Amino acid sequence: RVVLVNSQKIGLGMTVFVQVKAAKHDSAWLKTFAEHAANIEQVIEFYRMSGEYDYMLKVVVADMQAFDIFYKKLVDGVDLSDVTSSFAMEQIKYTTALPVL
Repeated sequence: RVVLVNSQKIGLGMTVFVQVKAAKHDSAWLKTFAEHAANIEQVIEFYRMSGEYDYMLKVVVADMQAFDIFYKKLVDGVDLSDVTSSFAMEQIKYTTALPVL
């Protein structure tokens, strides 16, 4: 059973895209970071990327104070090279439908 919920209506009004550069590029670091980030409940999507940043996380939180708590959890105990965050100002489109032909 799946329920789609309006995040604004349940108090999760801030969407943040967090990009991370790996401190190391070995399988042990990758496993540690993947498990660490995937287990933080505010992370709703998590990707390993090509390009300048190695990982992108989509995070939902209530507000800036909640994001600060999330950020401290993310960086706690994991060696990261760089972390940058972009805050969504407006959601233009959202769908769960896939373009099946």
